[in-house]
Amino acid sequence: MTRLLIKLIGFIVLLIGVYFLGKNIIFATHIYPYYWRNLSAMGSVLAIMSGAICLIFFRRETGNFGAILLGIGIVLVFLSGGVILRPTSLWNFFIGFVALAGGYKLLNEGRVRF
Repeated sequence: MTRLLIKLIGFIVLLIGVYFLGKNIIFATHIYPYYWRNLSAMGSVLAIMSGAICLIFFRRETGNFGAILLGIGIVLVFLSGGVILRPTSLWNFFIGFVALAGGYKLLNEGRVRF
């Protein structure tokens, strides 16, 4: 029961870290009159979906290919211009990064060593 509680706390702290790191990232969509202007946005969605499916369901067979697809999808998101990064303070970045790393360590190992 105690390990389950530690993993739950780690997951919550991990989500807090994702919130602090991701709250200044805005995903925007653009409506283009011609289909070829929207290819990088469509390609990013398809690459991220395919990479996530490869990593979740076929990890042993296509693990490296899934990671490559995720990387390509992330690059295409930035190329499509659909991501706006707002400035963030160093304090928010520090809190988010520490919460993300600490939550991952709690979730993965069950303890945090300083």
